[in-house]
Amino acid sequence: MCSNKKPDLKDFLDNLKKPMPLSRKAGLYFRNNLLKIRKLQSCCGNHGEPGC
Repeated sequence: MCSNKKPDLKDFLDNLKKPMPLSRKAGLYFRNNLLKIRKLQSCCGNHGEPGC
């Protein structure tokens, strides 16, 4: 599960550097952030994906 650590800029940038098409990367970024907002948590549960 997600740790309780604060969001980190390095982790954010590492997730965005994953090799995948830009459209998929943007979709995952928005989906994962919506999950975090809906759950009121700092992690969406999809480790290593953009936006988590």
